[in-house]
Amino acid sequence: MATANIAVIGGDGIGPEVIEQAIRVTDAALKRQGASFTWNRLPWGSAFYKQTGKILPDDGWDLLKKHDAILFGAVGSADVPDTVTVHGLLLPMRRRFDLYVNLRPAFLFDGVQSPLRDKAPGSIDMLVYRENTEGEYAPTGGRLYTGTPNEIAVQTAVFTRKGCERILRAAFEAARKRPRRKLTSITKSNAQVHTLGLWDDVYHAVRTEYADVQSNSLLVDAAAMDFVRKPEVFDVVVASNLVGDILTDLSAIITGSVGLGASANINPERAFPSMFEPLHGSAPDIAGKGIANPLAAVLSAKLMLDHLGHEKSAASLQAAVARVLKEAKVRTPDLGGTATTTQMGDAVLAVLAS
Repeated sequence: MATANIAVIGGDGIGPEVIEQAIRVTDAALKRQGASFTWNRLPWGSAFYKQTGKILPDDGWDLLKKHDAILFGAVGSADVPDTVTVHGLLLPMRRRFDLYVNLRPAFLFDGVQSPLRDKAPGSIDMLVYRENTEGEYAPTGGRLYTGTPNEIAVQTAVFTRKGCERILRAAFEAARKRPRRKLTSITKSNAQVHTLGLWDDVYHAVRTEYADVQSNSLLVDAAAMDFVRKPEVFDVVVASNLVGDILTDLSAIITGSVGLGASANINPERAFPSMFEPLHGSAPDIAGKGIANPLAAVLSAKLMLDHLGHEKSAASLQAAVARVLKEAKVRTPDLGGTATTTQMGDAVLAVLAS
């Protein structure tokens, strides 16, 4: 029986709620193929920090390295600074494990209403590749004269030729495998002439190796407009850390709900475990109410199954989610219904069992 050892960090807010549903349905999808995973639940997050003064134990990073993948819920709490949660756990994980590919699909499922007018199912279908370890999120900078009228804040974006090239190459490789073979590089090099100027230089160099892929470059302000005006023109999209982060929130919303937004943080060389997480965050306003949509976590688990070589299980999980959404009998509040988190998980399980 094929197996894998998965670290589970439910984290904060709705994270534990949605991750448990993702585990339930992943187990069911694996069972259909005679496989199983071992789930190692790690109680790290804001509650752990308030108990111990640390966001993860001293041997936490070494412990994570022993796993085949990481399934992550969310991190962030109103009573714990982001410098502890986001900058102490999530972002360091991406950098320590060199998870430089942040893949965020955006697909308009049948049965889900886009807030955009007259968008047919499947008409929005894009893969966004976001650089995940450097760029605008590099922790380089500081503040001087804090709390005085002369206070100064400096944060430096860090772009390397290696960092730009490897994310662009990953995106081009993905585009080559898609039916439309189309890629859009999104930048803002007319304003950030040095950092994103380097990005553009690398894009133009890499694209010469992919003559079979139709590619173009677009400024982020124009791209944001076109994500709303004509999202169907996009296929594979590649962008820097900050630009990709913002645009993928937009791409999730135009496909019906951020509760459907999945993501993968991948080390393609497999030197470290890759991490899979819904992109919606901890959502403290609905935490504990049992109404969060678990499908973003479920679809993130689907990406994990693909990454670990369980393509048949991944396909059955994707098909089950698509059927539940198309039938529209079970909907959480973000999709206009009244179903609970568990009821949505039950609906996916029922399809997998049928």
